Formats: sequence, structure tokens, C-alpha cells
Amino acid sequence: MVMLNLGKKHGKNKLENEQGVRLGKYELGRTLGEGNFGKVKFARDTHSQQPYAIKIVDKNKIIDLNITNQIKREIGTLKLLRHPNVVKLYEVLASKTKICMVLEYVTGQELFHKIASKGKLNETEGRKLFQQLIDGVSYCHSRGVFHRDIKLENVLVDAKGNLKITDFGLSALPQQFREDGLLHTTCGSPNYVAPEILANRGYNGASSDVWSCGVILYVLLTGYLPFDDRNLAVLYQKVSKGDCQMPKWLSYGARNIIKRILDPNPETRITMAGIREDLWFKEGYKQADPDDDEDEDVYVDNRAFSINELTHEEEKRRSESPIRINAFELIGMSSSLDLSGLFENEDVSERKIRFTTNLSAQDLMKKIEDSVADTEFRVRKKNGKIKVIQENKEHKTPGSLSVTIEVFEISSSLYVVEIRKCYGDASVYRQLCKKLLNDFGVPQGKH
Repeated sequence: MVMLNLGKKHGKNKLENEQGVRLGKYELGRTLGEGNFGKVKFARDTHSQQPYAIKIVDKNKIIDLNITNQIKREIGTLKLLRHPNVVKLYEVLASKTKICMVLEYVTGQELFHKIASKGKLNETEGRKLFQQLIDGVSYCHSRGVFHRDIKLENVLVDAKGNLKITDFGLSALPQQFREDGLLHTTCGSPNYVAPEILANRGYNGASSDVWSCGVILYVLLTGYLPFDDRNLAVLYQKVSKGDCQMPKWLSYGARNIIKRILDPNPETRITMAGIREDLWFKEGYKQADPDDDEDEDVYVDNRAFSINELTHEEEKRRSESPIRINAFELIGMSSSLDLSGLFENEDVSERKIRFTTNLSAQDLMKKIEDSVADTEFRVRKKNGKIKVIQENKEHKTPGSLSVTIEVFEISSSLYVVEIRKCYGDASVYRQLCKKLLNDFGVPQGKH
């Protein structure tokens, strides 16, 4: 995540108007934070002297990381939102190589750092922050926006103690719902993700955001996560069961609302409206109003979205490169951790086979081709995938088989190879898998 807060290492007394590069009417200062694809800089309007945070994104890195849609979604989402508990987007500037998002400057810190340095909060302080979180998230829902990555690191607290929700890169809009009225993209952060997302059967964006808010409330009042384990498979099982310990020293009201929020069944989980009616929540509650400029139009430079114009060489390089995935996606695709097995029966002869290797992507592809070369299978390469085909005279007759082999990059030195059957004879598929696993030195039963 790209942080918008000052960060302790910069110090509160450092001059905020240090001279720097000019970007239109803005003068850029120090770096506030850095992420995988850009930086956040302190900036000041040279006319009004108003401070801002400018998120500068490199277009080439967006292409390399394949996150074009994520950046578009973040900009499109922030354009819709005008609320005191949501970080505000003012305008989007662009050049041929950069996208610059002019954002509200928050003079505070991440909620994560607040808890890490102070520990748990008393119920009065924790409740006030939770009330602001619910105000901000429910406002987003009223505008058709579902955050899908609510966590301590994505919540800022300014110098006056006001909460600000940020980082909408994984948010969902109504057009992303399928015909069943549900979302189906698995995303979020392991300790905060709702159990229905893990079940991979579709989920309600509002209900899953409520769950994540409940995790934050638990941390605010206890100082630690409700679901945590070094073994990710065990962690996900705890999440799926809603298996967390409720400290007895919490008040009855606090224990009750947490229990109603961290209900593993989304059908019976408390809603945003229900939270607002809860007696513990209502104590000292004053609902925040949307900003007066709620309908103000946000200027977006058209060049910000002209990031799909790849050269032929770039397209070729991307098509031949392995797909890059993060740890959360790896957890979801791993057969030993995927919780869909708790809900579905799977024919072992039909399953996907996966194993990890330290071979480079290029060496991997060559080794796979060499392994198949002395068999009756034909090999085709396209879009970073290998298609292995064996057919009889007539397509898809007994004995025919079509297999896709794909390589996923976890890091520069770690790759996951996935073998999956498209159609064909299960016994022939097992024989091919056995040969590939043997050639790669993968012990049987260890993939």
C-alpha cells in the first residue's frame, strides 16, 4: 500500500514547504511514502498554500505489474466519494509517463501504527473511531462502492483524532456484480477477509466489509487480531468458523456487537443499519454528514487513462512472461490451503497439480518442453502458457488429452507450476503428471 501519512522517520518539526519540483500549481516536497508502483509526495498549492498529498504513479510500472484496471478503479471510485471519513481526491494530472493523483493531506498516522505504539484503546476512544469507520464505510456503500480491503493499514487517523479511509484499489462498483447480484473476485487481506469470500461461491460486498470492520473493532479494543496463525491453512479455518476468543474484560455491549459482526454466516451477520441501532454503538454517537461539495466534479486529465498503448515488443514480452501473483492469491490457489475443499467434493483424477520451483521462467518452459518432447504429445505456446495435446484420429475420443501448463511468478526466485486438464482421459492425464513431477524431482504426494 502507498501510505499517505507523515511517518515517524520524517519528524513533525521538518519544514513542510521545502523547495522542490513544480507540478502545475503545486510545489512538491518530501516523500511521504513509497509503494510498488510509485510515491506519495507532500505538496503545497503555491497560490493558496493549502497542503496536499500527491500520489505519483509510473505508467510503465502499471503495465509491468498488470494493474491498469486497479488504478482506473481507484480513481473512478474516489471521484464518487465526498465524506469527512474518506480521503478526498481533488484532481488527477498526467503526462506521457506519469499519473498524479492530488489527494487530501492527512497530518497523522495509520491506525496500524497507533495501535502498535499505544496498544489497545479504552472503549470510549475505540468506539469513537469505530463510529467514524462505520460512517465512512456505510457512506461508500450508499454510493455503490464496496472497499473489499478494509484493514488497519488502510485507515488513517489525523492529528485531531479523525479517521480517514484510504486505498480503494480493490474496491468494487455495481457494474462488477454478476447476474446473481454477488461479487466473485477473491481479494482482501488474510486476517481481515470474510469467510464467504474464502468459500468462493460469491459474496455480498456490504456484508464482507462489515466483517472487516468487526476485525478492526476487535483490534481497537484488545490490541491484537481476532484471527491469527502462522499456518495460513489454520488461519483460514479459524476465519471460516468465526473461531476467536472473546476477552472477558470487555464490556457485555462490546462483546455482543463484536460477536454479531464476526458471524461467519453472512445471512445472519448484523448489517450496517443494525450496527447503528446497537446500544453500545449508539453511546455518544453523532453521525457525520457528507461534505458540502459532494457533487463537485473532479478533474481528470485524459492522458491518465492512455496507458494501454503498448508497443509490439512490450506486448510480446508480456505474453511470454509468467503471470505475477501475490501471497494472498497463492493461498487461494494452493490445493492444501484452498477452503473450497470444505464445501465441494473433488475427483482426485480431475484436480489441478501444483508445485513450486526455483528454476527461472525461461528454464522452466524449456524443461517442460523437453520433458514432453519424447512423448506422443504436441506442444503449443501462447500467452505465457503451454498447451500439451494428445489426440486420436477424432477429436476428444478415448485416449485423447488436452492439458494446460502455466507458470506463476511469486518472486524473482520462486515460481509455481500449475498443471490442469482441459479434457480427456484421466489415466493418461495421471501418467503425464507423474512424468512431469518425476522430471522436476517433485516427490509424489508433495504437490
